[in-house]
Amino acid sequence: MCGIAGIISPNSALIQQQKLQSMANALQHRGPDGQGFWINKNGTVGLAHRRLSIIDLSNAGSQPMHFNNRYSIVFNGEIYNYIELRSSLQSKGYRFNTSSDTEVILAAYDAYKDNCVQYFDGMFALAIWDEQEQKLFAARDRFGEKPFYYFIDGEQLVFASEMKALWSIGISKQINNTMLLNYITLGFVSNPVDAQETFYQHIQKLPAACTLCYLPANNQCSIKKYWDVDKETTITISEKEATQRFQQLFYQSVSRRLRSDVAVGTSLSGGLDSSSIVAAIHHLQESNYNYQSFSAVFPGYEKDETAHINNVAKQFSLKTNFVAPTAEGFVRDFDKLMYHQEEPFQSSSIYAQYKVYELAKQQNVTVLLDGQGADETLAGYHKYYHWYWQELLANKNFARNKKEIIAARNIGVAQPWGIKHHIAAFFPKTTARQLQKGLQQQQISYRYLSNDFYLQHFDTDTLYKPVVRNLNDILYFNTMQFGLEELLRYADRNSMAHSREIRLPFLNHELVQFIFSLPSSYKIRDGFTKWILRKTMEPSLPASIVWRTDKVGFEPPQQSWMLHATVQDKIHESKKKLVQQGILQAAVLQHRPVATTAHAGNNFDWRYLSAATIL
Repeated sequence: MCGIAGIISPNSALIQQQKLQSMANALQHRGPDGQGFWINKNGTVGLAHRRLSIIDLSNAGSQPMHFNNRYSIVFNGEIYNYIELRSSLQSKGYRFNTSSDTEVILAAYDAYKDNCVQYFDGMFALAIWDEQEQKLFAARDRFGEKPFYYFIDGEQLVFASEMKALWSIGISKQINNTMLLNYITLGFVSNPVDAQETFYQHIQKLPAACTLCYLPANNQCSIKKYWDVDKETTITISEKEATQRFQQLFYQSVSRRLRSDVAVGTSLSGGLDSSSIVAAIHHLQESNYNYQSFSAVFPGYEKDETAHINNVAKQFSLKTNFVAPTAEGFVRDFDKLMYHQEEPFQSSSIYAQYKVYELAKQQNVTVLLDGQGADETLAGYHKYYHWYWQELLANKNFARNKKEIIAARNIGVAQPWGIKHHIAAFFPKTTARQLQKGLQQQQISYRYLSNDFYLQHFDTDTLYKPVVRNLNDILYFNTMQFGLEELLRYADRNSMAHSREIRLPFLNHELVQFIFSLPSSYKIRDGFTKWILRKTMEPSLPASIVWRTDKVGFEPPQQSWMLHATVQDKIHESKKKLVQQGILQAAVLQHRPVATTAHAGNNFDWRYLSAATIL
């Protein structure tokens, strides 16, 4: 896990050691264990690296790393199947001088060229310079766990793990006002139709599951998608076969993500996903089980998870570590949090995560396994119920539709279901258009927004809603287009702020593809979401965890925090700044901030607070 940066240009005057050092300094928190630089003989390529040592702690694992007097790499992330891949490459005649996964990437690139990414089970952002071909090859992992930002003009391509490295050498920090408009009015933190867009003009991100090739000689840059989930092909499989295959893929994913030369622990929220990871680790490491868990708790808050965390910890004799984030701590840490996140975020839940990773640092645990990704792939949120019910209705499976709605109601699910959902089931294209129009109406009707700001920067093409014919359609949209990647961004920045590495077993691509190939009834059944995961883990976890009916989205007491006097003052100052910038109308200053829960739809005052910090 590291920070990477580079400058590629036919103009050697642009490749300066001082610039590379500035970029590396901006990324020091991502890699406190060392730094490295390389400029090629022609002075047309400069690479910088900050190292967080995880695999092969020796100097041999340092970067930039070189191979065959031809390739040079900077790499951020982990290739979890590097042991198997190295063995395969050795059978082809390759020899290795280190035990690092970085050298395996270089050999794989030499063997398979741009197609090498198809062989990787991992999270990664990497850049390889081919001196013979005079070409830069860059790639990002399938789901976007690791970041890759870049700036390109007529003279150069500059890339880095975080935008602050680009800003450190003078690249513009000009705001993308359409993104800002969509964030303030709708809460969007990404563009659902353009995965390259950021909150800053001229700075782009390489989309997940994509490669980038840059030829500096003619300033040609091309981006290609190398992988996608197949959401259309459904397999026929028995319940027993499905749970066996799910367990095999899940345990394999956890096992590979335990590979490390430094201490490994787990995040533990008390929910099904993180508890399942703990159970899998216990199964895989039972004879040598000494892993620690790290949790955020909120004593006295109705959504505090302490009891569930202790329930899991007791079953597996787990050493627990707790942190209790507070409003005072939030005020103290807010500017630091925004510095690391770089772009606005949706709620204070991100701060709770930030404190968990800080706690791991205090306990000298460098790697944490985390449960992110399960909700998006396994239909874990309550919003997915009506999409499943609509699928059953559209398929004229009326008896099953009625049965599932009753079952959900019986366990306390209050997800709305009415005539509009019946219409949506049979007219999905019309529904998508209406939902998109609804987003535009939300923007138009937002009373405090400056008319000039809206008229100058609204873009209806960014207000995309997918056509949803079945459950897989909406799961695909949230996993691959709009939803999951923003959560991965939060986790990457929060963990790297404390020089920690986060690994996500639910995002092994084979496991994800298997989940998408299952019928919808394996994701929601008998009123329960994530049904296949619950059935798989039923023998291993307490029933109170497996069959929990409440869904708590890692939610801190944001409403009470927003009543804190200092937070209220910060929100008011943020509103003043947005008014001065011509974004909001002055009338907004006449109203006291409205304290809302973390996942409230009208979280406007939170958005003001977050948005104003990037101006």
